[in-house]
Amino acid sequence: MSSITASVSYLNAQEATAVDEELMGSLGFSLDQLMELAGLSCAEALAEGFPLGAHRRVLVVAGPGNNGGDGLVAARHLTHFGYSVDVFYPKRPQRPIFMGLTTQLEALGLRFLTAEEFDGADLASSYNVIMDGIFGFSFKGDVRAPFDAVLPRLIDSRVPIASIDVPSGWSVDGEGPPGGLQPAMLISLTAPKHCAKHLKPDAVHYLGGRFIPPAISEKYNLVLPAYPGTRQAVRISNL
Repeated sequence: MSSITASVSYLNAQEATAVDEELMGSLGFSLDQLMELAGLSCAEALAEGFPLGAHRRVLVVAGPGNNGGDGLVAARHLTHFGYSVDVFYPKRPQRPIFMGLTTQLEALGLRFLTAEEFDGADLASSYNVIMDGIFGFSFKGDVRAPFDAVLPRLIDSRVPIASIDVPSGWSVDGEGPPGGLQPAMLISLTAPKHCAKHLKPDAVHYLGGRFIPPAISEKYNLVLPAYPGTRQAVRISNL
């Protein structure tokens, strides 16, 4: 564990929920604003950890919640960065914010895989990296359809996986299930969640979400690294 990682604060699921509620309450942030900042952070971290030259082909797998929205925003930014991005979004909420993100990606010409295309794809030959935006810190219980079939496909693909905030299928406050997804990269948002302590030793850990005001840091006693220059993501392990 690096000295930076050792000095960073971790949030449990209850604290992460409370922080989000305060940000979108008295502190004036909107959901789409936070999603945009989070998605940009994720795109920047992936671009640094998986440089364009050798990792041009990216698959973003998005869930129906805010974690999926972060993934859709990241897909847009990665496309503008020069990556070739496909999206698998099997369960789409009919809320304006998510429908708008989908429309933006369609306008850029991104390909949305059908369930049949995803099931039949040779992921290892089609993609250099997969961004996991299925479940976030609100995930509880068992993985339900259709993602109970999606996660094994990602695990078996042998393609490096970059997970957004929480590796999908993991307990937010604990470790992943035996044989579960083991990301090559985790991009924590706001502050790392306790599950990040259980990443495999060679996994790269980034922190994104450069929007925490002093009131939140003081209330939750957060110790977070400084973001260099204009960066929206900072590497906090395996330096």
